[in-house]
Amino acid sequence: MEKKAVLLHLVCGVLAVFSVAMVKAEDPYKFYTWTVTYGTRSPLGVPQQVILINGQFPGPRLDVVTNDNIILNLINKLDQPFLLTWNGIKQRKNSWQDGVLGTNCAIPPNSNYTYKFQTKDQIGSYTYFPSTQLHRAAGAFGAINIYERPRIPIPFPNPDGDFTLLVGDWYNTSHKALQQTLDSGKSLPFPAGVLINGQTSNTFSGDQGKTYMFRISNVGLSTSLNFRIQGHSLKLVEVEGSHTIQNTYDSLDVHVGQSVAVLVTLNQPPKDYYIVASTRFTRLVLTATSVLHYTNSHTPVSGPVPAGPTYQIDWSVQQARTFRWNLTANAARPNPQGSYHYGKVTPTKTIILANSAPLINEKQRYAFNRVSYVNPDTPLKLADYFNIPGVYSSDSIQTVPSSGSAFIATPVVPASLHDFLEIVFQNNENTLQSMHLDGYDFWVVGYGFGQWTAAERRTYNLVDALTRHTAQVYPNSWTTILVSLDNQGMWNLRSAIWERQYLGQQFYLRVWNPVRSLANEYNIPSNTLLCGKALGRHPQNDLEFFGV
Repeated sequence: MEKKAVLLHLVCGVLAVFSVAMVKAEDPYKFYTWTVTYGTRSPLGVPQQVILINGQFPGPRLDVVTNDNIILNLINKLDQPFLLTWNGIKQRKNSWQDGVLGTNCAIPPNSNYTYKFQTKDQIGSYTYFPSTQLHRAAGAFGAINIYERPRIPIPFPNPDGDFTLLVGDWYNTSHKALQQTLDSGKSLPFPAGVLINGQTSNTFSGDQGKTYMFRISNVGLSTSLNFRIQGHSLKLVEVEGSHTIQNTYDSLDVHVGQSVAVLVTLNQPPKDYYIVASTRFTRLVLTATSVLHYTNSHTPVSGPVPAGPTYQIDWSVQQARTFRWNLTANAARPNPQGSYHYGKVTPTKTIILANSAPLINEKQRYAFNRVSYVNPDTPLKLADYFNIPGVYSSDSIQTVPSSGSAFIATPVVPASLHDFLEIVFQNNENTLQSMHLDGYDFWVVGYGFGQWTAAERRTYNLVDALTRHTAQVYPNSWTTILVSLDNQGMWNLRSAIWERQYLGQQFYLRVWNPVRSLANEYNIPSNTLLCGKALGRHPQNDLEFFGV
């Protein structure tokens, strides 16, 4: 009996230690309450209605650590339904929280919704913004900075400071007026200016001799931007969660929806220097300037604002090709980024997507492969869950371009979990495009001019191409991405240029495994908002639903 008692005591002690270790090993939770309201600001010197989050324009910055659990209660005090989407956050097995109209019912006025998601296995610079209507043109965007855990090394010394710069084009016209313009069948006018952190001018201060990280995100509606700092080099270290080969640049192109992080060493004489963001590929060049202030400076900025590239497409293409994956750097988990040899995987399917700008019923629309998307009243994810017919079509959009008139539909492209896709974005227009895929990052393996053919595969980078969530497509050119479909759900593939997204240049990718399991996808959240044909329905018992 005494031996049994000792053994029992030992087992209990081990279990107690194990339990404590398990508690300590749990991922931390971060709780937020955000209230969305209208307010008046004058970003370009003209008072206008903007959208505030907790009274802030831009919205609050989310500083979190990889694998943190985010519990964010969003209270909508606008006069319109509203959603936020988390640009670049993969939402692993959890497209329920993606915050787009294909996955979520919009939050009604004077109501709320609590987002619950994890920054799973990600480190880097991301953003959030409104996905509903033209709210993005009024603000409510902000930064998401995901930092590494202490035991996960990053491939550069910790910087002495960290600056976040949200840059983007801006309109003096209200978001409701801009939406009316699009609804009437017209295109948006040219932007009125460029903002940095919601202002035309900011000051960023640092000590001479120290190195600072600048996180730059293009949160605009339509315009590519070039970023530069007078007299200083930019060392590129991260792009949308991927650590890069650390090349240095005089300036960097950042296209709509994209984010980059650079290291800047304050190694110049102590004075103030221009920070510049200017539009690319536009006849009229819009410029915003801020100030890099050395703390021991007594000399204000001087000299001409450093000029950047304007129309030079070849210059931008060549720069994009120098962005390379750092294969020896760790990802969010302690394994090298290049440990997955994407270049040796044979694609299960090739999808060629040609963007276009057709008139449908004498109104301006935008399309992929002749299909212009319209949002149904019922989110596609809920229609899929409740098996509601007639909400979307699985065969309206073809996987290769074809001739014929453009038409309106609600297309979904079906795919199987663990498919490996080759997607070619074919741009036959004279304007630069920017393409985004929710739920994933992907390898950008090739850029080329003219029409893509199978022979172009010989030019792909199948060794150290960068992974990111938004890829630019140059005028009259193509861009190819490879993506491993390891994240089950309903995922939005769209133009990041918001006018084009709003007028139909998007669809959804339904990544599915018929064996339903929590290992593949999380349960429908208990607080899911219901709307459209899903109103009044009740989720099935989750254990039964997932075959447990």
